[in-house]
Amino acid sequence: MKDAMNDMGGDKGDGMSGAKELLGRAVADVGRSTVSADAVYAKAAKVRWRRRAVMSGAALALVAAGAVSVPVLAAQDNNTTSVAAPPRLAEDKGDQAKARQLAKLLPAEVGTIERVRWDVLIKMANPKKGEPKYVGPLDGQYAISRDGGVGYLSMEIKDQKYIDGKTGGKGMADDLCAPDPQAGVRLDCVREKLPDGRVLTIWRKPVANTSGEPRWGAELTAQLTLKGGQVLLSRDITGFAGKGELGPLLKTPPLTRAQFRELLLRPELLPAEYTK
Repeated sequence: MKDAMNDMGGDKGDGMSGAKELLGRAVADVGRSTVSADAVYAKAAKVRWRRRAVMSGAALALVAAGAVSVPVLAAQDNNTTSVAAPPRLAEDKGDQAKARQLAKLLPAEVGTIERVRWDVLIKMANPKKGEPKYVGPLDGQYAISRDGGVGYLSMEIKDQKYIDGKTGGKGMADDLCAPDPQAGVRLDCVREKLPDGRVLTIWRKPVANTSGEPRWGAELTAQLTLKGGQVLLSRDITGFAGKGELGPLLKTPPLTRAQFRELLLRPELLPAEYTK
């Protein structure tokens, strides 16, 4: 063995074939070993292949993770909490323009606002499938991130056909704050008749005690009557838990009752013909 190793050290120019021959001689000198030089090289090659496979697998996993990763806005200040921004589940870039327009109507401390789609989040609908045609310029759903949680704002103008379908043709009650067993509990309900004849009603909806999904948190709900029998429906929600959730619920709805009321009376939520 000693002579064989000296021969390996003294002739570096023979390359791999020389080294293999010398190693074979060394193994033969030992006598008691049953390991061949070919087996040694085969084992080394197998180890190298395994290492490459592990590295390739890890790279593929990272690529796959990147394909479904959610964009994140993280606070850089060590004294603040990192907040994950909700994913952009609205395909049209104009939808994020709507989010920026809505942000201009709200106090800066409300949080990060992004346009989302509940049908994609909750029902796993194809995001490339178009949304229904909205009437209002800012109609839709918005995720609001702050303090590590995610709440939601939704607003949509509905016509008489929708109302008839939801009420079985009976129409909306004139006073939503009046007791109505079929409508459920409306807490802290306030009905306000505006100078132009419209009626704004805001109430607090209790948290539903259910095991189904999604499990909605506390919310403020509103209805604003418009001309022609249409209504603006809106929800100010602490969030939801379950499949598709974007983060923990907020402790309170994104907007206070006063902020919610102020938003609902903004003319920017209505089509131009409504403000004439």
